[in-house]
Amino acid sequence: MELAGKVAVVIGGSGGIGAATCRVLAGLGADVAVGFHAGQARAEAVVASLPKGRHAALQVAIEDSASIGRFRDAVLSQFGRADILVNSAGITRPVAHADLDGLTDELIDAVFVNNWRGVFASIRAFAPALRASGDGLVVNVSSIAAASGAPGEYVHYAASKAAVEGFTVGLAREVAAQGIRVNAVAPGTTLTDIHAAAGEPDRPKRIAARVPMGRIARAEEIAEAVMWLLSERAGYVTGSVLKVAGGL
Repeated sequence: MELAGKVAVVIGGSGGIGAATCRVLAGLGADVAVGFHAGQARAEAVVASLPKGRHAALQVAIEDSASIGRFRDAVLSQFGRADILVNSAGITRPVAHADLDGLTDELIDAVFVNNWRGVFASIRAFAPALRASGDGLVVNVSSIAAASGAPGEYVHYAASKAAVEGFTVGLAREVAAQGIRVNAVAPGTTLTDIHAAAGEPDRPKRIAARVPMGRIARAEEIAEAVMWLLSERAGYVTGSVLKVAGGL
């Protein structure tokens, strides 16, 4: 796979699956816009780790459509185009009791705005550039929780990711004739900092026993699945959700 001359935008690129995806994209020759919300130093460290090319760390608040618009403008100003969009940002928010009675309206709204509406708004913002590319590519990072429902833990997060998957399928059919492919990956539990951010840093160890393969994923393994969906080998694949979950 050769991506020289392509510009890839990775929202949520400062850590975890997003950062791993940035590294693979840059390794294949793409220029990468690393979109981050907070933690500018981490985003700049990702940029510094990428192979030689035109790369930049740019701030974006995915819960704010105006911020996404400014981010899009900054990408196009610096890079001149956008061929690939990877939506990797997502939150669970710390939850003390993630059951029916413990989920507040504020929590549910925050998770849906970040995890689903942010995906919608980012694709809407970059759609003209993706059309102009002639071969626009989108991969949304979902979760195996969309299928499992994550009962008693992350039902709100699971529901938001199910919305991402439904949107992926519908949008792919809508824009296929415009030369844009839209797919999603649904990772299982992965070694990223999302668990610590949710207040349970040891969750990956607890979950590993449930996985048929007996271990959880590395971020790089999910990034490779993203790259397959972006490659010409998946040229006839759109509207699909690829499970990368060790057998779950």
